[in-house]
Amino acid sequence: MTLPAPPMSLLAELTHRCPLSCPYCSNPLELERKALEMNTAGWRNTLEQAAEMGVLQVHFSGGEPMARPDLVELVALARDLNLYSNLITSGVLMNAANLDALEKAGLDHIQLSFQDVTEEGAERIGGLRGAQGKKLEAAKLIKASGIPMTLNFVVHRENVACIPQMFTLARELGAGRVEIAHTQYYGWGLKNRDALLPSREQLEESTRAVEAERAKGGLAIDYVTPDYHADQPKPCMGGWGQRFMNVTPSGRILPCHAAEIIPNVTFPNVRDMPLADIWNHSELFSMFRGTDWMPEPCRSCDRKEIDWGGCRCQALALTGNAANVDPVCSLSPFHERITEAVERAESPELVYRRF
Repeated sequence: MTLPAPPMSLLAELTHRCPLSCPYCSNPLELERKALEMNTAGWRNTLEQAAEMGVLQVHFSGGEPMARPDLVELVALARDLNLYSNLITSGVLMNAANLDALEKAGLDHIQLSFQDVTEEGAERIGGLRGAQGKKLEAAKLIKASGIPMTLNFVVHRENVACIPQMFTLARELGAGRVEIAHTQYYGWGLKNRDALLPSREQLEESTRAVEAERAKGGLAIDYVTPDYHADQPKPCMGGWGQRFMNVTPSGRILPCHAAEIIPNVTFPNVRDMPLADIWNHSELFSMFRGTDWMPEPCRSCDRKEIDWGGCRCQALALTGNAANVDPVCSLSPFHERITEAVERAESPELVYRRF
């Protein structure tokens, strides 16, 4: 039996605790409590196993990873293991002292998330008074430290018109890269889809704004569009069980951050089973890996090794079965589910991410 190539990246969701309560958060609706989180020894063991497997990158995420007092220790271990380390943070817990400690520990990169360009918009989405000022100060500290910085903007119906101002802010703060990511409708984002989904016209305008900024040069730009206005699915996580693995705060190992919604499946835990065994042999990682699992029309499609059948969690959320054809695909027998969602989009009250 030929074993799969090792994953390129590991997403370490150190905690689900977060000072913000963003209604588009991709964390599961059932957030894990602090008491369930792996301790430092568990995370050290996980990183050591990942490096032994051949993982190249570790992305420290959450929730808010800076809520973990052992973050500096884990970053230092990643450096010792020759793992490229990236911190994905809201920045609201950052100060000169803890940033200096992270820099000395060997942190390679920081992704700093913004909810909007205005204080009012940021507080409406993030739910934390004064967060915008803390983020701006964090950006200045990061720039002064010399650690490469990406600004992340999640966009949706309420702030998508502000994309040009987002680029202006990124240039003012000295970011090297900007990610403009339309909300992906999993977790809390799915719960708030009808309030957040932009119109086709808003999407087209946002794409024009991104292309106009790219034409200026001098700023690397990643652009993630919403599936609901597409007719071909994206290769979720680069293909199920092919490039990425996620570790939840309690140590469950997943092919993607939303996979826990799949019913009647055992979710392996690194506390109980070696990481390599989970990747190579577990039912979870094998069930949608490759192309043998695919139904028609995916099985006969010339894009099957490009999009790898699209998103299994999206198929589950919209059709009730993770093995169905991704409804985003125009050839899917469930494509009308996407059309119906777009047509139904309205402006109900936001449901905020909270325990």
